[in-house]
Amino acid sequence: MPHPPITDPGGAGAVRAPRRAPSSPTRPGLQVDPSGRGTFAVAAPRAERIELCVRRDLGGGRFREERTPLRHVDGGLHWDEVEAMVPGTLYGLRAHGPWDPERGAWFNPAKLLVDPRARAVSHASPLASGMFPHEVDAMLDPISPLRRSEDDDADVAVWSVVAGAPEPMAAGGAGSSAAPPRTPWPDTVVCELHVKGFTQLHPDVPPELRGTYAGLAHPAVTSYLSGLGVTAVELLPIHAAMDEPHLTRRGLTNYWGYSTLSYLAPNPAYASAAARHEGPLAVLEEVRAMIRALHAAGLEVILDVVFNHTAEGGSGGPSLSLRGLDASEHYWMDGGAFVDVTGTGATLDPRSPAVVDLVLESLRHWVLDMGVDGFRFDLAATLGRDSGGFRPDHALLRAITLDPVLRDAKLIAEPWDVGGGGWQTGAFPAPFAEWNDAFRDDLRSFWLTDRAAREREGEVGGSGVRDLASRLAGSRDVMAARDPGDLPAGRSLRAPWASVNYVTAHDGFTLQDLVSFDERHNEANGEAGRDGTADNRSWNHGHEGPPPADGPGAAALEARRERTARALLSSLLLAAGTPMLTAGDEFGRTQRGNNNAYCQDNEISWVDWSLAAQRPGRIEAVRALLAIRARFPQLRSARYLRPLDPSRPGPGQAGWYDEHGEGMDHEPWQDPGRHVLQMLLPGGTCKTDGIDGADGADHLLVILSADEVDLEVTLPREPWLDGAVRVLFDSASEDPAALLAAGDDGRVREGRTHVRAASVLVLAIAGDGHPDERLS
Repeated sequence: MPHPPITDPGGAGAVRAPRRAPSSPTRPGLQVDPSGRGTFAVAAPRAERIELCVRRDLGGGRFREERTPLRHVDGGLHWDEVEAMVPGTLYGLRAHGPWDPERGAWFNPAKLLVDPRARAVSHASPLASGMFPHEVDAMLDPISPLRRSEDDDADVAVWSVVAGAPEPMAAGGAGSSAAPPRTPWPDTVVCELHVKGFTQLHPDVPPELRGTYAGLAHPAVTSYLSGLGVTAVELLPIHAAMDEPHLTRRGLTNYWGYSTLSYLAPNPAYASAAARHEGPLAVLEEVRAMIRALHAAGLEVILDVVFNHTAEGGSGGPSLSLRGLDASEHYWMDGGAFVDVTGTGATLDPRSPAVVDLVLESLRHWVLDMGVDGFRFDLAATLGRDSGGFRPDHALLRAITLDPVLRDAKLIAEPWDVGGGGWQTGAFPAPFAEWNDAFRDDLRSFWLTDRAAREREGEVGGSGVRDLASRLAGSRDVMAARDPGDLPAGRSLRAPWASVNYVTAHDGFTLQDLVSFDERHNEANGEAGRDGTADNRSWNHGHEGPPPADGPGAAALEARRERTARALLSSLLLAAGTPMLTAGDEFGRTQRGNNNAYCQDNEISWVDWSLAAQRPGRIEAVRALLAIRARFPQLRSARYLRPLDPSRPGPGQAGWYDEHGEGMDHEPWQDPGRHVLQMLLPGGTCKTDGIDGADGADHLLVILSADEVDLEVTLPREPWLDGAVRVLFDSASEDPAALLAAGDDGRVREGRTHVRAASVLVLAIAGDGHPDERLS
């Protein structure tokens, strides 16, 4: 039963009368010494009064709530001195003020609010009707006209938890004994994964740890990832989150986690049962232990962060934290209406100093206190918006890139949102890297939709090889398109690594579904299949979905799909830039054609590890390709590739040839009927290009053929390509690991080689180790 709040200004943990003249804090949050004495402050300039509420458990599920007002207001900060706010203390906030939603005022002291700077929360909670500031019906829809709800939600609310100071930071952060890997950007290979979904079905993870932070830290998982050849994991959001009303109505959840409740606290839902039972501080330590274990395996940790909106949503959403404290201070308002460029009903206001400060505090906390290595910013175009649209020199973007704590972190932008002028790929300031959707689209077109059109309609054309070459070379046309015009010739403010190359991501088809479906199949989402993008650039190879078991042609269909999948992976992992794999693509994870599985916390989304035994060749292909990438520095250029100079070939250059070994001039580049391309990357060592390493003297030749028949391809006829030739990798091979280990010197005869249909062939041509002075 509900328990009435108890106001106790003198109780333990409450605000007390100061023993000396108080000193105004300079920033929001809880600042206390080990005894729990210090100050607490919160930004809420339009609130009339803020109460700090401390929860005291009485046993048997009963508690009392001690409410004490913050007596001082300076510069929009409500604050006071506090005592006994020791680690583990549960607390919340109540905001008093006008109720006038039409003018952006949503104050309702009946709602307990999460401290925006809380470093831990009490538990993961479903959305409850009592969390709404206005009255709602049984389906959580607002009752019109909006009336302030008088139901106190303390019994169902999520409480903030005092976390205390982290352990002294060692080399790896947060008390870690493992130094962070600090992998250079050119050497980085990212694997995007979901903490729960990656291990929920993992047979080698103990059942009690599956789907948890501790499960991701298990040696069976970390050794698999490092053995695959990736250097970083990009985790879908692990901030504390809350489901949206429309999902709660349908009995679904926001599995991806893009619905943030707290920007500093981890999501308790991903902690082991033992940690949750022990309490929020144990949850916090399990996250830190996961990061330490990943570091020990040589893996950096990049967090997907959502600073464009929160779980409070738009006008019909709940009051969980920022809306209840001061909606107009934290959300972008037009009059009293929420501005929405995120598709969620509301947008955090990146122009607000309070929002800028909160974002920076969150990022610093995860680097300094938790030990993470970088961030991927969801809908990052929103973070660079002002009243005139997106601007690369926005105050928030400048603050992130110039911050002394964050400047060494890896920063990755998802460079778009759904507002006007929302597509901003290539526009973010250095040192941001960016998801490159042009890479995704152009590779899908070359390997999938162009081939599908030729097969279905007998067309001889397609997109040609021009865009493919641009993507393989690092996408300078996209990533450096906004460089100043007065830079020295060949110079750029960006580098190839700034292009985060991907073929699939959490949002959209998996790789297996990309080669198996023409249409999205999202019926399980409850939106009649209307959600998710219709622009998939996929190809089912003649049959929608899995073929009938043992049906006629099933084996041949699966073989064709498998070859296409390996060709896509080969193009991704051999291209200049930072490759990003989606977890499970290396062995055929499927979402059964669902290209928007954000609300599917079940087998649709979880990685099915039994598939690994069915497609070992694809796993070995990824390992082989990443081993080649690590061995050959030409594939990791720190600068954009220059056109090949046949008289002075060397690293940092690229030559392009057709299937006859002839150089590409203007007309072949414009020919949409070309489906074969040879990319030559000369060897040698040239440290001024940032290229040096094993096998650097060998030349690499990558041959890509999207033709549907096998071809005899003539190698380039440059006189300095007279060395022995060996095959490093053939995507058409079912056993690329054996090929990689043994080589195949007999594949090339008289300057020609056999290239199988829809495949990628990688050759190494022995070079003479050109002296550095020839390459300067």
